[in-house]
Amino acid sequence: MKPQTIHIKSSRSLFDLKLKELWQYKDLLTLLVKRDFISVYKQTVLGPIWFFLQPLLVTITFTIIFGKVAKLSTDGLPEMLFYLTGITFWNYFSSCLTATSNTFTNNASVFGKVYFPRLIVPLSVIVSNLMKLGIQMLLLLIVWLYYWFNNAPIGITFQLAFLPLLLLVLAIMGLGFGLIFSALTTKYRDLSFLIAFGVQLLMYGSAVVFPASILTADQQFLLFLNPLVPVIEAIKFACLGHGIWSYYGLFYSLIFSLVLLLFGVIIFNKVEKDFIDTV
Repeated sequence: MKPQTIHIKSSRSLFDLKLKELWQYKDLLTLLVKRDFISVYKQTVLGPIWFFLQPLLVTITFTIIFGKVAKLSTDGLPEMLFYLTGITFWNYFSSCLTATSNTFTNNASVFGKVYFPRLIVPLSVIVSNLMKLGIQMLLLLIVWLYYWFNNAPIGITFQLAFLPLLLLVLAIMGLGFGLIFSALTTKYRDLSFLIAFGVQLLMYGSAVVFPASILTADQQFLLFLNPLVPVIEAIKFACLGHGIWSYYGLFYSLIFSLVLLLFGVIIFNKVEKDFIDTV
């Protein structure tokens, strides 16, 4: 009898998201979301108040430094409301990026013991941060109503209906960057320090502390090459009635985020096969 040779190899593609398997582990996703949401402030003195206190303190700091000292324009908007709006939504993107960038290093002990779709972990970060954003948006709404009742030059536009899509673009972009950096930090641990520093620098180039309208047309073109800028400006326009709403810019941001996510998933799937040997 002729001997048979059996080749055993992984059938997983680098493009494989295993969406059906992710759905089967939805209970684990819920558990991880609860862990991320509760454990951070569980043993703190102020507890959930930090959800409001953190953006409020940053807003006050920005108001003093950029508004009163540097006297940067806020496009005619109340300074507190302008900075709080930018900070609230920027924090969602930056939290998604920095938290997902540590997926492999922070969960190596778990990944080495039990199997589950690894993408569950970064997805749980996206969802838990979305819950945090929802709470912080309550603070933003209170401040918005205060200035509205005091006849500040603010208003809501019909583009507010696109807010969920804008948040989705921020989430995809944060997830995409996070997946790429999570793969890189398995070999280069010091990269995690650069990420936190780099995100802070990126904020100052993303129209968070100044309106894009103060720039010339050529400067705006260069600024909008940053795919975060069209989204941040669109959120300000939708929520405050001031800002730049560019369908071309938003389309560019959407395509960029989708390509980035695809690239991130490819690298993530490639690294997860043998990352345990390098972490």
